[in-house]
Amino acid sequence: MNSETAPLTKGFDVVCVFVHDKVDKATLKILNENGVKLIALRCAGFNNVDLENKGNIRIVRVPQYSPYSVAEHAVALLLNITRKLYKSYQRTRKYNFTLDGLLGFDIHGKTVGVIGTGRIGKVFIQIMKGFGTNVIAYDLYKDEKASKEIGFEYVELDELYEKSDIISLHCPLTPETENIINRESIKKMKKGVVLINCSRGKLIDTKSLIKEMETGKIGGVGLDVYEDEEEFFLQDYTNSYKRDNNLSILLSMPNLIITSHQAFFTSEALNKIASDTCKNIQEIFNNGECANELK
Repeated sequence: MNSETAPLTKGFDVVCVFVHDKVDKATLKILNENGVKLIALRCAGFNNVDLENKGNIRIVRVPQYSPYSVAEHAVALLLNITRKLYKSYQRTRKYNFTLDGLLGFDIHGKTVGVIGTGRIGKVFIQIMKGFGTNVIAYDLYKDEKASKEIGFEYVELDELYEKSDIISLHCPLTPETENIINRESIKKMKKGVVLINCSRGKLIDTKSLIKEMETGKIGGVGLDVYEDEEEFFLQDYTNSYKRDNNLSILLSMPNLIITSHQAFFTSEALNKIASDTCKNIQEIFNNGECANELK
């Protein structure tokens, strides 16, 4: 969905959109003119929707589906980085069973910094505690009860950068969190730090990430999202010459793995997204209100 495809909505009451759809001012103007009454987001994030220009259109989202799907994918990326599984797989397929370049490190005993302690962040922390790690966290809205029950400590952001061997991002994209990982924040981190991002691509400034990886400051990166992913993720460009320079550089780097915004992609999560989206639509039209409406 964007301003080019928006005219196709004429005659429809509801438009269902996903994370890569561009529901900006121009798109919303067309949707309002076409009489669209409701935009149903099939996701939790809504940074792609210009709420200030929604006009008469109501907007609902799916705030939570399966926190386990995203948290478990973050762990999968982490293990791939720390144990170089992707390199080993590519090598053994060619009948090369040497161990050169495959030295990893134990996650046990490391300090893991988690930025964002919502439902996904807390599930990730629980898994990390199972690995025997020390977990520290940062969030503007602290969950002190969970901190005591799960066993992690809230710290300031600079302290998290300085002490963490592994940093995993689980916060939403807001003006405050955009490019929260940048050249200055990376300089505060330990040499060899591992970064994981299964949240939103714009949490990381890609140019800063590339520059600091080139210096050897960062030990490994696992990404399920990318700063400028809209044109590429969920699309097949295998036989195309269309390329993104920064993305190509990242893909060429050792000890970095990128997946295509698939952390949410489990059968359990999809079923929950579908059922909650339908429920949101029914509640708006049948009851006139919905707890998941964005104001």
